[in-house]
Amino acid sequence: MKRIYLFLFCFLFCKSLCLAQNIDLANVEIPSITEERSDRVITHKGYTVSYNYDWKIPNWVAYELTDWEVEGEVPRYDRFKPDPMVPQNVTATTNDYKYSGYDRGHMAPAADMKWDEQVMKESFYLSNICPQNPNLNGGVWKDLEEQVRDLATQKGKIFVVCGPIVTDASTTIGENKVVVPQAFYKVLLQENNGKIHTIGFVYENISGRRPMSTYAMTVDEVEKLTKIDFFPSLPDKIENKAESEVDFSKWTISY
Repeated sequence: MKRIYLFLFCFLFCKSLCLAQNIDLANVEIPSITEERSDRVITHKGYTVSYNYDWKIPNWVAYELTDWEVEGEVPRYDRFKPDPMVPQNVTATTNDYKYSGYDRGHMAPAADMKWDEQVMKESFYLSNICPQNPNLNGGVWKDLEEQVRDLATQKGKIFVVCGPIVTDASTTIGENKVVVPQAFYKVLLQENNGKIHTIGFVYENISGRRPMSTYAMTVDEVEKLTKIDFFPSLPDKIENKAESEVDFSKWTISY
């Protein structure tokens, strides 16, 4: 009888382990907004964006980044223009950013989109852009973007969601009243030996430089700030565990 129980235990344990190692990650990067706000989801070839008609910027931008995509060699396009899938009466324009003191800051960075000409051009749609402090855009935010590409090369695949944090204190720029975010977030997910690991980052929209680890937090903490549910397609048990903790040994970030 003991042998039978031992056999059943081993069988069930192995089955559960196999199931854990075959988590369906199709579209896992697509989040869900948990409060009422403008939310037009647009799918482009290289990324998916939730565009906010009221803010004239995205709620979130999500995409999967692989090691072979990082190796792309398509040259930078560098021509910002309105997203053709956004109605003209609710889009920002390049004129809104002129003399504003803010950069046109990519959410899905152009350097992640070098694997296809169409994808590169789409990364310059203004639906993927936010008013960003120049020092942040060319400083620690750029450092994080580079770190994500390094992670994709190391891990083979990384899932990315990023976007602005808007509060009642947020101001606007330009004739179209493009909202200036108070901060920006980026959350990452990786699968490692059948286990899911996540990490979040939040950067105020100001000048400054600190070690990358000081901007890091759990995805649960980012969800509270953004009112967005990240990676909702994961089984609840896996999602709850992965988003409540950060295992820094799985993330090669600067301490």
